Amino acid sequence: MRRLLTLFVLLAGLITTLASPPAAASNAGDGRWVNPISDVCWKCLFPMTLGNIQLASGPQRDTGNPSSPIQICPVGVLYRIGLAIGFWEPMAMVDVTREPGVMVNMGGFKIDLGRTGTGTAGQSDRPAAGTFYHVHWYKYPLIFWLNIITSLGCLQTGDMDIAYLSEVDPLWNDSTLSMLINPEAALFGNLIAQAACAADAAASSAGLALSPLFWCAGAQGSMYPFTGYTSGEFSPLEASLLVTERMAFKMHREGLVWNSIGADSAVCNQYPSPIIPKDRWRYQMVNMYPETKNCHPFGASTQLWGSTHNTPKSKKNFGYLLWRKRNCVFL
Repeated sequence: MRRLLTLFVLLAGLITTLASPPAAASNAGDGRWVNPISDVCWKCLFPMTLGNIQLASGPQRDTGNPSSPIQICPVGVLYRIGLAIGFWEPMAMVDVTREPGVMVNMGGFKIDLGRTGTGTAGQSDRPAAGTFYHVHWYKYPLIFWLNIITSLGCLQTGDMDIAYLSEVDPLWNDSTLSMLINPEAALFGNLIAQAACAADAAASSAGLALSPLFWCAGAQGSMYPFTGYTSGEFSPLEASLLVTERMAFKMHREGLVWNSIGADSAVCNQYPSPIIPKDRWRYQMVNMYPETKNCHPFGASTQLWGSTHNTPKSKKNFGYLLWRKRNCVFL
């Protein structure tokens, strides 16, 4: 059923794009199809490593890698021998939108989901102390499509898929209900815990987020709660990144995204990671203005690049491609 829904959405978007003039291609008037070749920052695939030996450098700092380039992994009663490689994999895309049902990365067309969310939350652009955004999570196995890496143990497989729609998640628009999956949020709603986020913001902007400060979203604010609300919006771009990072954390917490850390004992298989390893994630913008020259760690400030990717005329629809560090055994 999910694949049928995805196929229907793709065909509907294509028909809408071909049959309508550009100005009417979206009910929201904002969005474009992402080109998997020209809109991607391909140098963000790097650094690439063999064991702890760097084969190619990248635009950002790397995380830890296995010490030995040769790994032996159990497969039932047998074992397999392979090369321990590390690289950054583009594995998901997200829409961030103020209007429910707008598929920003799929041409900007709108799905009628009926009555969603909290009624008027996110459906108007009137001045307010806080803002609300919906987030759509796409499975996006770009490396598998292009056959860049052929070992199935080293990449996400499958088709493009709509994996998560916040409009149908009652936890996304209710801070009280969200406590069911993030009860620890009560421990970090104080000045001392939030003051520590300044260190995370500095480290992220310098190249690598501080995973021990998991409650911090760096320059974007606090990871908690896992909802689409932001307490204040001085920058729509920053707010869109905040809810994107929250959604990535939420996907980890719910077991929908797993981790493969660089330690020797964990390279053979992925495993659940309810606390997001922030240093193993990076992002690039693909909508509305693709950033093909660089990517950024979670929590990094947008001051240096955001001015050319955020316009006052925007309807506050954004799209991001998420990259995750992958350590695996290549056969």
